[in-house]
Amino acid sequence: MSKIIVAVIGCGTIANSAHIPSYMKIRDLAEIKYFCDLIPERAQAAVERYGSGIAVTDYHEVLADPEVQAISVCTPNNVHAQISIDAMRAGKDVLCEKPAARTLAEAQEMQKVQHETGRILNIGVVNRFNSAVNRIKEYIDQGKLGELYSIYVSFRAHRSIPGLGGAFTTKAIAGGGALIDWGVHYLDIVMYCSGDPKALTVSGETFCKLGVDMPNYVYTNMWAENTKDLNGTYDVDDSVVGIIRTDGPVITINGAWAQNIGVSETYIDFMGTKGGIRLQYGGNFTLYSTENGALTEMKPAYKPSDMFLNEITAFVNDVTSREALPSRIDVNIRTSEIMQAIYDSAEQHREVVLG
Repeated sequence: MSKIIVAVIGCGTIANSAHIPSYMKIRDLAEIKYFCDLIPERAQAAVERYGSGIAVTDYHEVLADPEVQAISVCTPNNVHAQISIDAMRAGKDVLCEKPAARTLAEAQEMQKVQHETGRILNIGVVNRFNSAVNRIKEYIDQGKLGELYSIYVSFRAHRSIPGLGGAFTTKAIAGGGALIDWGVHYLDIVMYCSGDPKALTVSGETFCKLGVDMPNYVYTNMWAENTKDLNGTYDVDDSVVGIIRTDGPVITINGAWAQNIGVSETYIDFMGTKGGIRLQYGGNFTLYSTENGALTEMKPAYKPSDMFLNEITAFVNDVTSREALPSRIDVNIRTSEIMQAIYDSAEQHREVVLG
């Protein structure tokens, strides 16, 4: 089988920490021809670091090359939709980093073009390729939890706003804050493990509080600190609460980039009639149940695999096999619907009823 020729558009943190290294590990299956970034030095640095490829600044140059079959979109959220749509219309298959887009309307336009062109559009919800998450899904599908009726999601950090004043905290670029940046991963795990249920009603509130006075913001650590700009913008949610009723379980979320409680709580509780599971995000899980009249706890031991490598390998194979991956836009759109409904509910201060 000949190699799939790919391009990476956006050569920032997620590209260099996940996408590019994963492609490099499967060089028998894929070859990166282009590293594309608006900042020329960033694209050139990727060429030099990985010892291959061509550095370009205009993604249209990539799309005009008939050799390129697939692209990874690793840009800020505000151009996810446009680049993905242009790529599909140019006959390329696409893996677009999460979130699919800033808004539901943008994600729906991406889905529409995917249907029109028949190209692949997978979203970078990498936890669908995570060992622990897939084991939990198997347990739920096998009925080990009984009826799954309630799921509680906590993604709370002490003071960890990323890139204060930069792209992460500018709504016009990111589309939102803690919910769209962190919450998208947690909600996607919940949706995946519970069979992608349909959301019926959503009620939520978002808060833009702790980072507003940027010069006086005190923090313990800051991811993407190199993008910090205290003269920039801070107009996104640094915390969020919500409840989502679905045609399956009820989902409750409590998330915060920043809170005045010095405890980081990042976990998901799956609660069923026969058992329950607590997943520590990015780690292992415990299954709580009963047996022979006694309470039981089981902590499965297994060798975890590299979820980003799993995701990139599945995408590359998908270009040839055309199988429907669990990260395809038709599935992921439901998470976009929920996040949009939470933001709408918070703006309107009322419950949102979905179709």
